[in-house]
Amino acid sequence: ATAYYMKEDLRRIWQQEDKESAAFLLADWVKRATTSGVGMLKRFANTLGAYRSGILAYYDFDRLSTGPLEGTNNKIKTLQKMAYGFRDLNFLKLKIKALHQTKYALVG
Repeated sequence: ATAYYMKEDLRRIWQQEDKESAAFLLADWVKRATTSGVGMLKRFANTLGAYRSGILAYYDFDRLSTGPLEGTNNKIKTLQKMAYGFRDLNFLKLKIKALHQTKYALVG
């Protein structure tokens, strides 16, 4: 139950209105995780502490997320794996350009 509540508290960081309140919640979360007695939470708290400035940079750039871009990169990598052995590079390029046109481009 501890891990579940800690996860929910961590999600609250992204819902803060400003960087200062997010920094306060993050520091509080890291402190509680390191004293929780759960080994995996302690390790994760150390990782979050190491990436603190990067996490809080989310607020410096108007809550910009690279998630959609990373999803597109993953689709391109999957296409490249599926096209392994084919010689037609132009067809692969067309498939990559068409990725944005469909919601589930790699299904089926």
